[in-house]
Amino acid sequence: MDGLTRRQALTATAAAAGAAALAGAGPAAGSGRRRLGGDGDHGGGHGPKRVAPPLTLTGANLFDPDSGRVTERATIVFENGVVRRAGRGERPASGERVIDVGGAFVLPGLIDAHVHAATVAAAQLALQRGATTVRSASTAFFQDVGLEAMAEVGGLGVPRVLPAGLFVTPNLGDSILADPALAPLALLPDGVRRPEDLAFVTRVNIARGAQVIKTRSTERAGLPEQDPRVQVYDARQIGAVVDAARKLPGGVLCHGHGDEGVRDSIIAGVRSVEHGTFASAATLDLMRRRGTFLTPTVSAVIDLAEPGGEYTDPRLVERGREMLAALRVTVQAAYARGIPIAAGTDTSYTPASLSSVVTEIKGLANLGLPKLAALRAATIVNASLLAREREIGRLRPGYAADAVVVGANPLDDLAALDDIRLIVAGGWIAREGAAPALAPAAADVEGD
Repeated sequence: MDGLTRRQALTATAAAAGAAALAGAGPAAGSGRRRLGGDGDHGGGHGPKRVAPPLTLTGANLFDPDSGRVTERATIVFENGVVRRAGRGERPASGERVIDVGGAFVLPGLIDAHVHAATVAAAQLALQRGATTVRSASTAFFQDVGLEAMAEVGGLGVPRVLPAGLFVTPNLGDSILADPALAPLALLPDGVRRPEDLAFVTRVNIARGAQVIKTRSTERAGLPEQDPRVQVYDARQIGAVVDAARKLPGGVLCHGHGDEGVRDSIIAGVRSVEHGTFASAATLDLMRRRGTFLTPTVSAVIDLAEPGGEYTDPRLVERGREMLAALRVTVQAAYARGIPIAAGTDTSYTPASLSSVVTEIKGLANLGLPKLAALRAATIVNASLLAREREIGRLRPGYAADAVVVGANPLDDLAALDDIRLIVAGGWIAREGAAPALAPAAADVEGD
């Protein structure tokens, strides 16, 4: 979104920002990550990362998202936070906790590639709903960087996080307070628009620990006073962000609804287009040639069209319905072209959130993707998008010990994903049985 949060965007104007004199200078302008401690410690007397105790799942129907095949009566052995063995006839090692899942279906942990989780409770809810890995699409004060650190500690009930830090957008709002190096950006009345200023904010994000960068090409859909087709940044401006983030494997994710904005973001070299609602056939052809990922965020558009979750403004209903019809065409055309389609909810995972990575999988299928393609979007496609295709998204030896256990085969009916019986994240049991009630969090809503 443009500014800090939806709630604040409706009640306050964003602070103007930009300072050419700071481009390439200042304490946060480098490309290295800040660390509190040295020599691999966590600083401040904190202990090392915790390693999950060994765990074995038996009696499993092991689901392979690459092929869609199921291995019956499989055993999956987790040790030191990774899959050690997976397949039929495997035996648990002595001393491990063994859980017989009784013929339930075991899937790799699901990946949500577009979230705005800004509190511990929000991150916990994302995990409880099946997302063992999330890619942040920005937070206001680097909360996602802190959540990533919590995940690295291990066993704290939060998913693996790829943080984006601050939204690289014209009006930073109160996010300008997130780092003292940003303060001089308040001098320019037109906001963060010059390429050198965009690159500077990107470098601040990277210095603070961002592993991906979020920017935009068009206005928002979730604010009635904005037009999601109107362009905000062009190819030259977005290119400055892409160049500054060049060393990040996860690259740049770019919000964009209107065709011209989406096309310019592809030309600039973004790794993924978020939304892509009104992309033309020519733009989708360009996306295919460039290998750009598409994250349609179906859940957010449904929330616009059917208010009651994070979007409740009745003025947005007609917009949401128009966008949902357009998005159906875009998703089907993208899939037909072989464009990699990623699963991302664009939700904040607050108590008001009706969306989850599961609703996004089902939403993609409802727009026309085959069930297996929708499941791949939240596993192997997202793993590739995050440049972690050799770490997550599959249950194979050496991959992360992330698993979601459901009662039936989701290829028969994706509603099986609503029946989550066990979640393993990094080898830790994050949920066993029904999801526990979580304390409500006083968090603002982000979105696009």
